[in-house]
Amino acid sequence: MKKNFRIATYNIHKCKGLDLKTSPMRIAEVLSEIDADIIALQEVVSVKNDRAEEDQAQFIAEELGFEYTIGENRKHRGGAYGNVILSHFPIAETKNFDISIRGREPRGCLHADIDIGSTSFLHIYNIHLGTAFFERRRQIKRLLDKEILNRNHFAPRILLGDFNEWTKGLTSKLLKTHFHPDDIRKILARKRTYPGVLPLLHLDHIYYDNHLKLVDVFIHRSRKALVASDHIPLVADFKFSQ
Repeated sequence: MKKNFRIATYNIHKCKGLDLKTSPMRIAEVLSEIDADIIALQEVVSVKNDRAEEDQAQFIAEELGFEYTIGENRKHRGGAYGNVILSHFPIAETKNFDISIRGREPRGCLHADIDIGSTSFLHIYNIHLGTAFFERRRQIKRLLDKEILNRNHFAPRILLGDFNEWTKGLTSKLLKTHFHPDDIRKILARKRTYPGVLPLLHLDHIYYDNHLKLVDVFIHRSRKALVASDHIPLVADFKFSQ
């Protein structure tokens, strides 16, 4: 079992940067800079055709040499659009949960069991919550039911993604009762991850079980990362608690 591992969450905005260029290769290069073992991406488009870069999930995974799974929440330009989990480790099982609210944009929670070796696993949950306050309230209650986050787990859980919550609202309060009490916001020297070059809001978050110990957390602010998307990657290093 690997004692330490790195995980990241990154809303890639369909690979469209602040310079208005769409470049899955640039996103892959940013992820190579991070050197994470497990990556949660949001706003990914995967169109199957002769242009490899239009299948963003597969293209980025192949560039990194990772396994991947995609949770399709809706169609975009005839392809799948949703969340993606990339993993250096084998992905044992995966499921996409529908957390959509009627009348709002379709949303999902992508779950993957990651086999990190020596019969040890991680439960990874990648989410992109809605932009409306009452929408998020209903979505987080759905997440905390017995089918998703509160089912019988056999391994530590990590919940991460774009929460669209920049203040400590109901989402933060409810999740603190189910995950480790350490607040990553207090540890981060810089908290804001959106938008890009001049971030004003802290939308991207990572929550984790007390079976894990946070070693380090940071926002990856390379020159390329500042323009590759309208978000900046949030990265955390963990180890298993003794």
